[in-house]
Amino acid sequence: MVRIFGVLTGLGFLLVLAFSLVTGVVGYFREPPTETIEHKFHKDPKHVDFSFSGPFGKFDRQQLQRGFQVYKEVCAACHGLNLVAFRNLADLGYNEPEIKAIANQWAIEVPDINPETGEPATRKAMPADRFPSPYPNEVAARAANNNAMPPDLSLITKARHHGPEYLYSLLTGYQNPPANLPKEARPGPNLYYNPYFPNLNLAMPPPIAADGQVTYADGTRPTVDQMSKDVAAFLTWTAEPNLESRHRTGIAVLLFLLLATILAYLSYKQLWATAKRQVRIAGPLDLENIAEREADKAEAAAQGRGVEG
Repeated sequence: MVRIFGVLTGLGFLLVLAFSLVTGVVGYFREPPTETIEHKFHKDPKHVDFSFSGPFGKFDRQQLQRGFQVYKEVCAACHGLNLVAFRNLADLGYNEPEIKAIANQWAIEVPDINPETGEPATRKAMPADRFPSPYPNEVAARAANNNAMPPDLSLITKARHHGPEYLYSLLTGYQNPPANLPKEARPGPNLYYNPYFPNLNLAMPPPIAADGQVTYADGTRPTVDQMSKDVAAFLTWTAEPNLESRHRTGIAVLLFLLLATILAYLSYKQLWATAKRQVRIAGPLDLENIAEREADKAEAAAQGRGVEG
């Protein structure tokens, strides 16, 4: 009875699956999927060769410092770095006095509590502080940006597919809408067309709008392309500060596994390759088992419990 019930249940599942497959195929041919406007006009990120790309990639410290300068003078007015502390800038090549000066001169002060009155207050940043958010809360951030919420940039390159390339493409991708863009997809008030943004229109105006917007201390020509690439590299570092260490560890592990595989193969060749392989008969065909079985039969026949042979 149980077996019959199991068979009927299995047949029922097969019928449901077959019905779903047939209805799905019929629906696909009756109403084939149409390409959305966003999918039609959206572009994949541009290909960019960064120094940290690939398993042997390393950060360019000069580029990271330039990218930090772009963030400080362009991006910090709207976007925070809540997971990065000022003292972490030592990884970029800044010394202790420079980090103290950067923290002390930061345009946005750190929220604090007045020890005398207990009231909320602000103070100058210190190296141990994290980069303060430009807004006290989400309500204030939306009120200052036409109800758009500027995201924190600490992990932005890990939160977006092809993060560094996406940021670079977004910053350099602002343009006028194409003539064949449907009216309903055209940017409305306070929106800007960018084919590298998923829904084509975003509330952030072009942050890097012209060459020379930032003056680099190392004399590099600050073109829109250069500044976009530098800040994308810097934000990759904020998201993955241990990227170089991870690359070194991965390479060391691969070399160890390769060496261990070679040694294991050589050991096999040395110890086992010339050994004779003997197949031992076991189970019913084992001679000992056959002899015991025949003895049991003879004993049973002698006691009248069976037939000999």
